[in-house]
Amino acid sequence: MSDELPGPTEWGTETHGVGPWSVEHDEPPPDDPRLDPELLAHGDRRNVVDAYRYWTREAIIADIDRRRHPLHVAIENFGHDANIGTVVRTANAFAAAAVHIVGRRRWNRRGAMVTDRYQRIVHHPDTAALAEFAALQGLTIVAVDNVPGSVPIETAQLPRECILLFGQEGPGVTDHAKEAAALTVSIAQFGSTRSINAGVAAGIAMHTWVRQHADLGKAW
Repeated sequence: MSDELPGPTEWGTETHGVGPWSVEHDEPPPDDPRLDPELLAHGDRRNVVDAYRYWTREAIIADIDRRRHPLHVAIENFGHDANIGTVVRTANAFAAAAVHIVGRRRWNRRGAMVTDRYQRIVHHPDTAALAEFAALQGLTIVAVDNVPGSVPIETAQLPRECILLFGQEGPGVTDHAKEAAALTVSIAQFGSTRSINAGVAAGIAMHTWVRQHADLGKAW
């Protein structure tokens, strides 16, 4: 039995995507091994960009693997954090190298909108294991948390090869995570709330990395 919480189906509605190739085009499909015969015959309603229409899942993953950034994202998961799905979906949009889930393997996949099928996901039992992985891969751990001594992410220079590490909603990153991080950055806030949603914070941090390091000419 799977230990994963259920998520949405990969297939969208009849109003999204494209129909069978024979309906959409006036010519036979190209002789391309990346194309899925079932999708060509019945249509492709998946939540993928148009460039990947009719492609097999394996072909899509292989193509993204060629273009993934040296950006990793990690989130400490000690309570089935519902924000993980949002983090995975955003990491997929930015072609992050991997999403690392620290702690319990179970998490709510609904927010991922099936992007977890195309995103590299790694599990670590604890922060020490994540830190060991980072050291072996030459990745700098950057904790994201509004704590004393943190550097505003708006002015910080993020390492190109790094792991952005997030804690649970509310308590933030653990003391072990703070010790493992070479840098802690915070997101400027101006209202009454003590913290913002962890999924939103992850999106802000990932986009900051994209603005500093990504080749925008390769974006869709």
